[in-house]
Amino acid sequence: MTQRVSSSTPSSLSDAWNTGTASTTWRALVVTTREPDPQEATTALAATYQRFLANAQGEDGGFRNRLGADLTWQDEPDVSDCWGRALWGLGTAAARSPQLADEAMELFCLSAVRRSPWTRAMGFAALGAAEVLTVHPDHEVARHLLADAAELIGPLATHEQWASPQWHWAEDRLRYANAALPEALIAAGHRLGEPRWLSRGLDMLDWLLGIETNDGHISATPAHGWSLGQPRPGFDQQPIEVAALADACARAHDLTGDLRWAEATERCAAWFAGSNDTGTAMMDPVSGGGYDGLEAHGRNENQGAESTLAMMSTLQQASRLRSRDAPAGRPLLPTP
Repeated sequence: MTQRVSSSTPSSLSDAWNTGTASTTWRALVVTTREPDPQEATTALAATYQRFLANAQGEDGGFRNRLGADLTWQDEPDVSDCWGRALWGLGTAAARSPQLADEAMELFCLSAVRRSPWTRAMGFAALGAAEVLTVHPDHEVARHLLADAAELIGPLATHEQWASPQWHWAEDRLRYANAALPEALIAAGHRLGEPRWLSRGLDMLDWLLGIETNDGHISATPAHGWSLGQPRPGFDQQPIEVAALADACARAHDLTGDLRWAEATERCAAWFAGSNDTGTAMMDPVSGGGYDGLEAHGRNENQGAESTLAMMSTLQQASRLRSRDAPAGRPLLPTP
């Protein structure tokens, strides 16, 4: 199944001003600008999402996150996750959308000189920087941001407090959007020519994929996180965790050509079709929406913008690898 962005997309995605948060809108910008052959409506949506992020950006390069129903911002600009995610979206637009690239680069550069003390925020920002480097490989602002993110995440990944045969991770606990951390290292290793970062990122991702696989299907880290000794599977599992894993595995396949990463991306897509710990479909074929969470005895029936976008992003990655690799005769998993 290929989920395309079009005018039939759920109304929660059709107007960025109704999403309410920059932390949702960045993914909408990524998904729409990543489309290989966008429809006119898709390009129009992407422009709307970029305008939202431009409005959320502070003069100091930080980002506001929450827009109230009265269209006034409820917070001040900062460099938390919304900053990193906004840079991911803007970097993707700068690299992939000719119509939006100039403005996206201007917005990206204003914020990319900032730094965050938080690993997730830096990981998200690094992925935007990696996008910029696909079209501007010598872009100094993007290179410095990507290197600084890797220098923050990489040493944590080998910290003696956490590194052990059982725990190949950069923190003492799995939290949310976990795969963004190894993906940032993989991207830094590739774009900056640093084999140590690439190797460490692939090692972390391999370990995470093993942890998040159960009996051949994806078993995502639950919303409250997970550490050694706690029971699995855990609930509530959220689409954003699966989407992060799909993005990272797709990147690993792009760089290594190893079929197991493509198969892992397919398993992420299959999670939405019901190949998960409870056999519950996590997408609605009628509305085109994605459900908010996989529960022990079913699902959260709400179909929010963030979950729908996470679903679309995952299917987008699986479709891209499938269309590229299938002509070579590679036996990818069945289409969900």
